[in-house]
Amino acid sequence: MTRVIICDTCAAVGESAQGEAFAQVLRSRVGEGVRVETTSCMNQCDTPVSLALRKEGKDVYLFHSLDPTRDLEDTLALIELYRNAEGGTIEDARPAGRLRHCLAGRVPR
Repeated sequence: MTRVIICDTCAAVGESAQGEAFAQVLRSRVGEGVRVETTSCMNQCDTPVSLALRKEGKDVYLFHSLDPTRDLEDTLALIELYRNAEGGTIEDARPAGRLRHCLAGRVPR
């Protein structure tokens, strides 16, 4: 099962947190084999919204600065890249658009 984990507490100054609403939209759009979850704080508070991708046997990825309004399609593309990553590592992130520049870290399997 691919897990998409979104921070539900971080927010830009003067704005409310957008993680839970973003997770709900993603849940309605992802296919089988993907579980969208939320969690409190992924230590990316200065660059909300944070998103992590994990699956047994694959690298773990952490992204920051996602804009739920602007980045929905790129996020869906990123999830598909991750699901289809042979060997567990995303080799070419260009299909994820702007999000390829939002990678905060990768933990090798």
